[in-house]
Amino acid sequence: MPASIYLDNQATTPTDPRVTEAMLPYFTEAFGNPHSADHAYGWDAADAVEQARAQVAELIGAETREIIFTSGATEANNLAIKGAARFHKARKPHVITCVTEHKCVLESARRLEREGHRVTILPVLPNGLLDLVMLADAIDEQTSVVSIMAANNEIGVLQPIDEIAALCREKGAYFHCDAAQAFGKVPLNVRETPVDLMSISAHKVYGPMGIGALFVRRRPRVRLEAEIDGGGQERGLRSGTLPTPLCVGFGEAARIAQAEMAEERQRVGSLTERLYRELNSSLPGVHLNGHPEKRLSGNLNLAFEGVDAAALMRAVPQLCLSTGSACTSASVESSYVLQALGVGEDLARGSLRIGVGRFNTTAQIDTAIALLKAAVLGIRDGKQG
Repeated sequence: MPASIYLDNQATTPTDPRVTEAMLPYFTEAFGNPHSADHAYGWDAADAVEQARAQVAELIGAETREIIFTSGATEANNLAIKGAARFHKARKPHVITCVTEHKCVLESARRLEREGHRVTILPVLPNGLLDLVMLADAIDEQTSVVSIMAANNEIGVLQPIDEIAALCREKGAYFHCDAAQAFGKVPLNVRETPVDLMSISAHKVYGPMGIGALFVRRRPRVRLEAEIDGGGQERGLRSGTLPTPLCVGFGEAARIAQAEMAEERQRVGSLTERLYRELNSSLPGVHLNGHPEKRLSGNLNLAFEGVDAAALMRAVPQLCLSTGSACTSASVESSYVLQALGVGEDLARGSLRIGVGRFNTTAQIDTAIALLKAAVLGIRDGKQG
């Protein structure tokens, strides 16, 4: 069997070799605790962490001290949503989010609901975009935080965060944006867009797993209740020893993304368009889930009529893809994101997420096209027979 072709870059990205190289010294000779203030090992580690913080901040136009390191975007989302809602519960017990958000956002909202908060979960249009009129109507004087992601992790749809942020600012609610999928792939600038809280992750942008960050705006000041108690690190919002190597890797990944984003978006977008064009033109019954244009350049969520996605994946073991289904040991159910778009059960179960990334080549894309075409036709022929 030929070597696997990795096409699941929305799940995680391979660590860029330049990132790995930057991290290595901090596992060995520069191993100090960045919070050790009494000797050179600690000082060197602290300097490396602060340089990384500045690199991450620069990519989104933030001040360095507005970046709070976390273990990843899930923790950042929890801190942002629960922290803001709990801090302001007495006056503003209302939280708004959207049905297609990441599970950690939806589960955070449900936890707050169990604590007595009022929670509104808005639907989306069939193309995956939020209805801004509906959002405006939902925000009231008791709304503490609105949480809407920048780019969807399944269907790649880009929400109009500039408009959402302006609306929230006008109505006096915090706007939290889960930007884990968008960070380093589309331009984000918190000085131009009045986002109050933004969650980001390293391993979606060719950095290491286990490290993320939360942007917390200082002016106007955003007030949060901490989730983790301890030594008061990270402005008292996230206690715990920072992992210096991971911080350094995150910073280097952000630096590379800033330098290469425009060129990479064009190259990845070209490969993605090539894949979609060839499949759509040579196979009947191919459906693109989500908005056809307002989407991440490397994302395709495709449904193939008459083809079960799990069967299709078994037929192409050389390709690393993900299905549009959430599987448990007892059952398989269609994606809640696709259900929210109104995608029928049969098409939802036949949907694949294809994530093209930095290290994919034209040859790999052409191989993927050939394998997927043959597999889809084979499955359909088998059913017809």
